[in-house]
Amino acid sequence: MRSLAKKSIHTIKPYVGGKPIEEVKREFRLKSVVKLASNENPYGPSPKVVQAIANAARELNRYPDGDCFYLREALAKKLKVNPKQFIFGNGSDEIIVFAARAFLKPGDEVVIAKPSFLIYKLASKIEGAKIKEVPLNKDFRYNLAAMKKAVTRKTKIVFLGNPDNPAGWYFTAHEIRAFLKGLPQNTLVFIDEAYYEYVAQKDYADSLKILRSNKNVIVTRTFSKMYGLAGLRVGYGIAHPEVVDYLDRVREPFNVNTLAQVGAVAVLKDKAYYKALARKIERQRQYLYKNLRALNLSFVESCTNFILIKVGTRASSIVRALLKKGVIVRDMSAWGMKDYLRVSIGKATENKKFIKALKILKG
Repeated sequence: MRSLAKKSIHTIKPYVGGKPIEEVKREFRLKSVVKLASNENPYGPSPKVVQAIANAARELNRYPDGDCFYLREALAKKLKVNPKQFIFGNGSDEIIVFAARAFLKPGDEVVIAKPSFLIYKLASKIEGAKIKEVPLNKDFRYNLAAMKKAVTRKTKIVFLGNPDNPAGWYFTAHEIRAFLKGLPQNTLVFIDEAYYEYVAQKDYADSLKILRSNKNVIVTRTFSKMYGLAGLRVGYGIAHPEVVDYLDRVREPFNVNTLAQVGAVAVLKDKAYYKALARKIERQRQYLYKNLRALNLSFVESCTNFILIKVGTRASSIVRALLKKGVIVRDMSAWGMKDYLRVSIGKATENKKFIKALKILKG
């Protein structure tokens, strides 16, 4: 069957997500397991959102609205953006796939940071593109100047995470303006803002303002991280209508299900719940910082809901040992970071269980 598959996928390894809680319970015969591996909202969606989804379940015999009309209108009003500038996906990572499918062909180049979100590389390689990886700076921040130098006439897409995954930091408005200045207009700049809602820094780039003067930019966001709809898979991109038109041509019909659309609209109406949730995450981030310092562990300060931690050459074995204690974290070997693990910021009880288990293993 190898001869039937296109050559570009022969060397690709499928993306492996964090282990599900039930799988870990079965494997290690555990009654209690906490998952801190997939950067999920540990508190879940608001009660109002859950109720809206439950009400919509009565209409599941009908196909979803392929145009996401009500979600499109709600976002356009909230963000003050032309409704024609939106593209919707089964999670924002599907829009990464759309961009690769619509704009890449064999021999094209894609510029990404190293390390960065694995789907940038996977989606691009499937289309036969050449990947140019630019290492992060020593402080784990994007080296945008070096990424810009890596752009050639063959470069069709530059993927930028803001904040990025797995390091969890951001680039500023000044930095992205400098990056875009003089960049070829036929190079698409894909700004992935999956963790946008967690950022409190005042110099964070206003991507919607950048979009107004740069037709070659697309910005994506998701309802999976802050908003707790990871199980429903809904994300969106904002771009010039011409870019959206091309992305829409490669989109599968009905790709965003009814419950996802209804839940996302309900999320936008419940600001108070999510503001309170952001404060909880910030308190727990500080709790983890304090305890990681007490353990003399090096980590990267984050403006997201996860922390990258250096635990040494035994990282994979530590991740495995944590699993046996009922704590799921992310082994960073797939990113080429064999000394690191990544932990999502959970509830107070979950974070305490993680720190307690880490103390035992480190001691």
